[in-house]
Amino acid sequence: MSAASDRDPDPLGVAAVAESLGVGAKDPARLQEALTHRSYAFEEGVRPHNERLEFLGDAVLGLIVTDQIFHHEPDSTEGRLAKLRSVVVSESSLANVARQLGLGAHIRLGRGEDTSGGRDKDSILADTLEAVIGAIYLDQGLDVAERLVRQCFAGPIADLAARPEAVDAKTALQELLAAAGRQLPEYEISEAGPDHAKRFAAVVRVEGAVCGHGQGRTKKEAEQGAAAEAVRRLRDDAVSPGGATPSGDAASSPESPPAAGDGGRWKGSS
Repeated sequence: MSAASDRDPDPLGVAAVAESLGVGAKDPARLQEALTHRSYAFEEGVRPHNERLEFLGDAVLGLIVTDQIFHHEPDSTEGRLAKLRSVVVSESSLANVARQLGLGAHIRLGRGEDTSGGRDKDSILADTLEAVIGAIYLDQGLDVAERLVRQCFAGPIADLAARPEAVDAKTALQELLAAAGRQLPEYEISEAGPDHAKRFAAVVRVEGAVCGHGQGRTKKEAEQGAAAEAVRRLRDDAVSPGGATPSGDAASSPESPPAAGDGGRWKGSS
């Protein structure tokens, strides 16, 4: 048995994933490629890894989700549709769908990435889901890929559409603070990674106290994630008009954005 086979978390991963997705696999190699992270390809000397399929899957996913949202929200403005789509295809949203599908157990990862918890990292799960969608599109066509995407994202779209604060958390946070007579939030961003695969991390502070963290593929996505956490925290703490200080370790710590490297930072309020 080859070293690559020894390192496979599940030699039957392709069949298991195809079964869990409710699709066949005319060309199993495509799906295996979608499950192969670049760290595994580098360590084991195998090619290709899933980044090209991720690129394709991102476009396929975007088209289908856009159509899905367009018809789900017949009376919404272009601005709301764009914000809803941004949240639905955000890194954290895609990662949650990937977890529900059990993709993490079948990803081929390098040793270092595996031991550092890569199977549950939002970035890896989101990228793998997109790669799988790209592989299914190539293997079986748009109709099958569309059926899968619609099935996986119908719930998240309906849930998000029913919660305005989830669609535009930054606006919800600003309105919550204004109603309490408090200062506008401030966001701080850090970034890491190559130009073609930037990752951003954000913290949001209210009157100097850290209230939320967020991560994503864009500054906007990271800020929205941080704002969403801040809204949850402030509501859970039942912030009064008198301006109670958010509680918890995150609220009292002056820390910078988490785990985004030592790249450039951007700070501002909105």
